[in-house]
Amino acid sequence: MDFKEVQNFIKFVTKSGASEVSLETEDYKITVKSGGQPVVYASPAVIPISGPESEGKLEIEKKEVIDEYAHCLTITSPMIGTFYRKPSPDKPLFAEIGSQVNIGDTICIIEAMKLFNEIESEVSGKIVKVLADDITPVEFGQPLFLVDPS
Repeated sequence: MDFKEVQNFIKFVTKSGASEVSLETEDYKITVKSGGQPVVYASPAVIPISGPESEGKLEIEKKEVIDEYAHCLTITSPMIGTFYRKPSPDKPLFAEIGSQVNIGDTICIIEAMKLFNEIESEVSGKIVKVLADDITPVEFGQPLFLVDPS
């Protein structure tokens, strides 16, 4: 596993909303934990960069990932369904990065069993990150938005 693959693994875990994911092979073990202060742990291992015959090696050490969004509040999905950021394809987004939202503002729609449920913000602040892709399935409790309350 090269550095780029490690980065992609971390991005995948972050987007999935999982609280902890581990990947282990004979050569290394990587654990990514999130919730509060995410920390990435990797047991020391020597990993070939190009393949088993390569002389180039990459050593993975225990690293801490600094969460720039630690002060933000997370808006999560209240149900399983399909996440929509717009009321219809020809309308503007309910909320985008930089938008100011207040408690009770509609921020997205989740379709469940042919019912379109308007999801209202439970917090006030500025949207700093959208964690789910438009028109994709979401799970109950999956993070959808990060809001800076300051």
